[in-house]
Amino acid sequence: MDQLPTIELLEATHQFPGRYVFKVIGTTEDRFIGRVVQAVRAELASDMEPSFSSRTTAGGRHVSVTIEPEVKEAQQVLAIYERLRELDGLVMLF
Repeated sequence: MDQLPTIELLEATHQFPGRYVFKVIGTTEDRFIGRVVQAVRAELASDMEPSFSSRTTAGGRHVSVTIEPEVKEAQQVLAIYERLRELDGLVMLF
């Protein structure tokens, strides 16, 4: 994901506060799933683990993580995207 959605687009297409779905694909190395979950928790300053699921590719090289945190506003969505973009091993983010 080269370009983040705008605040205007997020506010027009999502209701806040509410759940927002992030899909993150990365390498299976170095606890990628845990780092995705931790990045979201850190950005939200939350002790609670957000709802998430994961699926590893048939070859075992990549993992897809779907994470659905409760967010208060569009700005939090953008902050989470920025934090996720910094993860080592990231392949795709949407």
